Amino acid sequence: MTAAAPSAKKALVGLTPGSRVRVRSAGPDDTAIDSTGVFRGLVSIGGDNTLAIELEGGAGEEKGRVRLVPVPAVLAIDILEAAKPEEEKRTDPAASAAYFR
Repeated sequence: MTAAAPSAKKALVGLTPGSRVRVRSAGPDDTAIDSTGVFRGLVSIGGDNTLAIELEGGAGEEKGRVRLVPVPAVLAIDILEAAKPEEEKRTDPAASAAYFR
């Protein structure tokens, strides 16, 4: 068997705050809830992680309301528009070392 060499590097997929997403999650009575909006991040409630989605409105949703979707209830996430991850802000180690002199 021969392994196929990758012809081009594929971009990594990540869910970053600021990305526009559609989240399909489990709802009551074997129904699904669709939430479309901007992903704001992860929120921990009582040790359980939830996705924070700022809703766009439409289909009975209130625009601007933040919906928390428990991670175990997530059925699918569509990334409609990916936001670029923010770069970490790092301080210059030489500048902070002068503080202790």
